[in-house]
Amino acid sequence: MTVRLTVAQATVRFLAAQYSERDGVRQRLIPACFGIFGHGNVAGVAQALLQAALSNQAGTGEADLPYYLARNEQAMVHASVGFARMRNRLQALACTASIGPGSTNMVTGAALATINRIPVLLLPSDFFATRVANPVLQELEDPRSHEVSVNDVFRPVSRYWDRISRPEQLPSALLAAMRVLTDPAETGAVTLALPQDVQAQAHDWPEELFTERTWFVPRPVPEPAALDRAVAVLRSAARPLIVAGGGVIYSEASQALLAFAEATGIPVTDTQAGKGALAWDHPLAAGGVGSTGSPVGNALAREADVVLGIGTRYSDFTTASRTAFQNPDVRFVNLNVAAFDAGKHAGTSLVADARAGLEALTSALAGYHTPEAYTAALAEHDARWQQVVDHAYHLGHQPLPAQTEVLGTLNELMDDRDVVVQAAGSMPGDLQMLWRARDPKSYHVEYGYSCMGYEIAGGLGIKLAAPDREVFVLVGDGSYLMMATEIVTAVSEGIKLNIVLVQNQGFGSIGSLSESLGSQRFGTAYRYRNPATGLLDGDVLPVDLAANAASLGADVLRVKAAGELGDALRQSRASDRTTVVYIETDPLAPVPDSESWWDVPVSEVATLESTRKARAAYEAAKARQRLYL
Repeated sequence: MTVRLTVAQATVRFLAAQYSERDGVRQRLIPACFGIFGHGNVAGVAQALLQAALSNQAGTGEADLPYYLARNEQAMVHASVGFARMRNRLQALACTASIGPGSTNMVTGAALATINRIPVLLLPSDFFATRVANPVLQELEDPRSHEVSVNDVFRPVSRYWDRISRPEQLPSALLAAMRVLTDPAETGAVTLALPQDVQAQAHDWPEELFTERTWFVPRPVPEPAALDRAVAVLRSAARPLIVAGGGVIYSEASQALLAFAEATGIPVTDTQAGKGALAWDHPLAAGGVGSTGSPVGNALAREADVVLGIGTRYSDFTTASRTAFQNPDVRFVNLNVAAFDAGKHAGTSLVADARAGLEALTSALAGYHTPEAYTAALAEHDARWQQVVDHAYHLGHQPLPAQTEVLGTLNELMDDRDVVVQAAGSMPGDLQMLWRARDPKSYHVEYGYSCMGYEIAGGLGIKLAAPDREVFVLVGDGSYLMMATEIVTAVSEGIKLNIVLVQNQGFGSIGSLSESLGSQRFGTAYRYRNPATGLLDGDVLPVDLAANAASLGADVLRVKAAGELGDALRQSRASDRTTVVYIETDPLAPVPDSESWWDVPVSEVATLESTRKARAAYEAAKARQRLYL
């Protein structure tokens, strides 16, 4: 039996019938679709979504694919990433955009998804497959080939890419897309380019294409010989250290990590994606590691003789640009579902699901425990560090508060299950160093791509995924100006967000980095151009971001002093509407030292004395870099 549908109608009906299952829990794989319609998809995907919705309302039995209207194509991909990450990659959203700029606006979001290994399905519209009307509006003409379109830019930032030039190609492409979306080792952005004429083309499809299909998300177990090798290395360790990455949280392995750490006495540090895997106040929690980590975690990292990386890809921030682990005999054991990451740093590779691997290691390491003096030293160091954190949280900086005070007030007000969202600027560093997380899903910092503009859009997706949690979006003025549009989406959908807008008159993070590299904060502040110098170092611009947020439909609370912030946050929390809490901070206020480094090259020659001094410091730090062979 066959059913006659357009390519777009068949795509929507197929997606509505897909499910994922892990550990016996079954759920819709693609529960909804974000979109912005233009001439490339309004007659194809838009018509298909409308038809499915109306048919579902009429009770005909056709599955619906709920639609959310976004205000920016990049933002809707970010929202989809926030959703999928919150659902531990077991669900993904689709995103459809019109031909040309509408579709290429999604490329940044695709890169973010793939770098972070987060599933999202992209359905960009494309040129006419028949080429009958070429060149069509917004079509890229490449003299080398009529087959090239702007959607080819998605190829390097997608884990799977295909163009559906004929209806017969659709079933194999859809099945391949679902396979990648549900593969914990290979997931990321999946792009199916849909030519606008093909979207509306009818075809006779086998009914089997639209039957419910379950995609089982595996938990690969360690290969026995690999497990033996890993155990041998770990048993030889006198000063072992765990680096817990995002894989711990995505595999829902927090309890397994807790059991393993307590059984072995091995301290746990975390990455940005892994923060919260172990509660901050557990005796074996050593905080963040690397460039923005805590001095506690970095002190342990310098002396560690064996590093057990669990679900981490060892980014340069995690390894402090390969200066974090200084023991000359350090060895690595890498437990990761992706063989690519498990093989890094010439480590002993243990390819497995994080939870399954931890359970196997706990059993195989029975009887092993670190020396009591090792964990006692951790406790002493951590106690001193928590006093530093408390001081930073209550600094009393004048006349404007420090950013650390904003974080402290929010951290102390939030419940364990509330979610903090951040992505770019100086806040990710301050958060990893200072934030006290107790729940595995309470800390959501996108730092694989560190994309300015992610915060509000990502918060929207997180709230869609976890409507029972309060979501607090932390966004600086620079990032806010990049993309505040999804405030409108949140308001229109009645989705409540708490947005803390921190105004420091420019790019505070890059300003600080610029100063440390001898570039004197050039071009990092929001200022008038100064006729006397010709530079952007004049007076502060009269930009009112609080008024802007109000114009987008949000309630706005202006905070004029640090002491007022707590009351404003409580008022925001009690509201059922999206609320922006606006506060100005001092970008030059002090922040504790992570006692670590990040490799950002400094000009080798310069006439500026500030640059020459920075180069000398850079060369001294770079001498500590090493390859792990």
